[in-house]
Amino acid sequence: MFLSLLYVVLSGIALPVGGIQMQYLWRNQLGDVYSLGLGSAACLGAAAATMSGWCSLTVGSFICTLVCTLICFFVTLRVNTQKLITFGILFGTFIGSLGTIVVTNAPNGDLLKKYYLWGAANFRLEEVTSGDIVFSLVLFAVGFGAALWTSRELTRHFRGEIELPNWKKAVSLLLIMFLVTSAVSICGPIGFISLGVPNLSRILCAKTDIRYHYLISSAMGIGLLLITWLVVNYASFGVYLPVSATMAILALPLMVLVFTGQKQPTE
Repeated sequence: MFLSLLYVVLSGIALPVGGIQMQYLWRNQLGDVYSLGLGSAACLGAAAATMSGWCSLTVGSFICTLVCTLICFFVTLRVNTQKLITFGILFGTFIGSLGTIVVTNAPNGDLLKKYYLWGAANFRLEEVTSGDIVFSLVLFAVGFGAALWTSRELTRHFRGEIELPNWKKAVSLLLIMFLVTSAVSICGPIGFISLGVPNLSRILCAKTDIRYHYLISSAMGIGLLLITWLVVNYASFGVYLPVSATMAILALPLMVLVFTGQKQPTE
């Protein structure tokens, strides 16, 4: 129970903070931690690890996500932001296709079920070792520390006061990956809060200092994940509900209310 709640909190911080960093880095409200194929890479790594048994889900997810990020790292050094977004979408589709091939060729149903339960992101932490936990917490500390350290520079970049060189964008991408993978490698991909929550934060708060959105997005991310976790575990009426899908359903009325009821501030 304690570890589940710990990762509800950690994921509620890591994914929205990573999402708002991507939006500021790209100066685009469609910026998302999964846009460059990180989610697909995490699934591919987890699937390969599960089906082959060569390492744990967590390690497999991290290694594949790291490889994906390193490819994007070198692409970032050579292309502009618009082209990077296009590349990321296409690259994510390619990685997702590989994952589909691996999963559909699962040796048996038990391995397929194990992979699916990880992908459902229900914070059950089955077969997660103490080493996985320590590794994940180190990744989170490095990624979140880097987010705080670079917050002023990222804010100035977003405002157009400076233009970050491509190598700094590439390094930022790598550090965002550390932050996001700290949650995804343990709990599986969790949609919505890395894209929806940062956008809600920017609608509710007109300030462009990214530190305000770190705080607001984290609070909303933890709150939404906690409510969803409680519903999934205590109000599901015997039906298996994946956290990620359930949260998107619960959050839809909030999204409609906020997006239709308020005008987005001019940056």
